[in-house]
Amino acid sequence: MNNKKQSIFERPLWVAIFALSAAIAWGWAFPLVKMGFGEFGITGDMTGSKMLYAGIRFGVAGLITLAIAKLSGKSLRVNTTSDWLYVVAFALINTTLHYIFFYIGISNSAGSRAAIINSSGSFLLVLLACMFFKSDSLTLRKIIGCAIGFAGILALNVGGGESGQFTFMGDGMIILGASCAAFAGLMTRGVCRRVDILVGTGYSLAIGGALLVIPGLMMGGTLPCITPWGVTILMLLTSISTFGFALYNKLLTLNPMGKVAIYNSLIPVVGALSSCLCLGEPFYWKYLIAALLAMAGIYIINRGKK
Repeated sequence: MNNKKQSIFERPLWVAIFALSAAIAWGWAFPLVKMGFGEFGITGDMTGSKMLYAGIRFGVAGLITLAIAKLSGKSLRVNTTSDWLYVVAFALINTTLHYIFFYIGISNSAGSRAAIINSSGSFLLVLLACMFFKSDSLTLRKIIGCAIGFAGILALNVGGGESGQFTFMGDGMIILGASCAAFAGLMTRGVCRRVDILVGTGYSLAIGGALLVIPGLMMGGTLPCITPWGVTILMLLTSISTFGFALYNKLLTLNPMGKVAIYNSLIPVVGALSSCLCLGEPFYWKYLIAALLAMAGIYIINRGKK
């Protein structure tokens, strides 16, 4: 009989509260990123500045996460060269490439569209997990859920051009970023075997952030206009990264993926609605339809998991 005391991160009520909190925080990141671009004076053609902006956000978030880990008594040591290479590869995919694509995409797309399209990563992760892990078999429920979820994304491009049409530099970049997030999701189990998940998260953000700042500066990236409100937005985004990634990765190490991931169905809804509210973007009913289809797809995929 196992008498091990259950962690707060395993208790059903707290799992729901924590996962819901992370999903809501990530949803609000969509309008905040675009608001930050405007406040710092970063325009659509300033790729270096976008990379610098993202790198500062994630680099600082990583340092904060590592400080929290150290203060919690966790070792920051990575034992072998191969382990370091794995952690760096995880940082490159999970943070650097992911957010290069994401920041370019969101600057060329409406925040509400980006929030819904970004949910494609959840469905891709389900399919990739079935390919790479024997424990994740491809079932009819998963096929139906992915089909419904992708139908929601396709629904964004129905009904005329006023509410937006597919563009590679907008929607295409968001899809590439979501794909990077999905591949990084596959790597999370490997990270957990090499370092504590909080430490791994910190290194991913810090190293990934540095790999954004350096090329951003080399490309002439700057923050043309620094204001108190702009700094506040950057601090909020940094907090979302620190809180969201650390909390979500911790939940994934202690609970079945479906039990946690189902709450990601709220991200496109929160992102779309908050973008309409904060950015003054026009609301289109197909946003709601697409978000509901994305939610339905994720729910169908996960409802049978225990």
